Amino acid sequence: MRRLARWAGRIGVAGLALATPLTLAAEPYAWPIPDWMPAPPVPDDNPMSAAKVELGRHLFYDARLSADGTVACVSCHVQDRAFTDGRAVPIGINGTPGIRNAPGLANVGYLPRLTWANPHMTSLEFQALMPLFGDNPDEMGNNGQEAALFARLAADPYYQTAFPAAFPDRPAPDLFTVTRALAAFQRSLISVNSPYDRFKYAGEDDALSEAAKRGEQLFFDHRFECYHCHSGIHFTDNLQTSRSAFAETGFHNTGLYNTDGAGAYPADNTGLMELTGDPADMGKFRTPSLRNVALTAPYFHDGSAETLADVLDHYRAGGRRIATGPHAGNGAQSPLRDGMIIGNTATEAEAADIIAFLESLTDDSFLTNPAYADPWPADHPAVADRILP
Repeated sequence: MRRLARWAGRIGVAGLALATPLTLAAEPYAWPIPDWMPAPPVPDDNPMSAAKVELGRHLFYDARLSADGTVACVSCHVQDRAFTDGRAVPIGINGTPGIRNAPGLANVGYLPRLTWANPHMTSLEFQALMPLFGDNPDEMGNNGQEAALFARLAADPYYQTAFPAAFPDRPAPDLFTVTRALAAFQRSLISVNSPYDRFKYAGEDDALSEAAKRGEQLFFDHRFECYHCHSGIHFTDNLQTSRSAFAETGFHNTGLYNTDGAGAYPADNTGLMELTGDPADMGKFRTPSLRNVALTAPYFHDGSAETLADVLDHYRAGGRRIATGPHAGNGAQSPLRDGMIIGNTATEAEAADIIAFLESLTDDSFLTNPAYADPWPADHPAVADRILP
């Protein structure tokens, strides 16, 4: 317990906001993780450094990354919501709605596949291109305006020092440096200090309520099959650490829609099939981590479940029933539904215990860590016109 307390104190990173780019340039990066957790993998062309992470933090909160200065990364990923936005789908530049629910960023550096259903999205550096320059739909609206984006950043006094400190061999804002700084900051978003972690790894038996302890037993019970997809240290079957021999990946059809031909499948919900072209991949989406899940509603890739109780009801029924409309049908009857989603007979008391267990995965230190917080003064141009959820 003392070891975990010492580690929890380290991740507070007191005074980091006061550090200058030049002082950070001389500091190696120290992962904010306990002994039992290996670090995430890091690309050879983007080694971690304190200066790079801090530069990425400033970029993450800077709405000047969008064409009109209104949308920053934080517009869809808010710290006290475990870096989600509370919406069914995010909102981009000019009020443009997104297609899929904004995923949380806790421990995102451990995910070998990013986004809900793109098997080719394998690095945070590559993924950063999508919100910055994607136009289907528009998120930050920089497609064709790359020069203007980098000029805005280069004109800021902070960045005139921060970019050279983080990238001494390439000291200007450009596609390479911006995406790598953002990726470095996101890799630093480590969440492994929940009550369940203290119970499981630090021997604090009183860290969990009795209801949460009963819920843990139910979560790992074959009656409910939760653990088959939400497995391992981050409660997802998508995982790669710096010690992994290979990447674990998992995409599943959870029975949100019936695909037996009775109704047209929603165009934005084809999932993995959109890129693989394999009809068997229809409706398959990446398994999200359950860390901090009590704060990341609404749930599923389309944000269609408002509460954890709604999610458990979905799995209790073995699929979603849509009574009317073009997608009417019973998802439990889909021939493409994952074989582990078979329905169950959980009582209300058992469901309440499972929810208590899921709530024990909330890491309050992650939600309040100043190393992950907004570094800009309230009157700075980086945030003056920024829109938040």
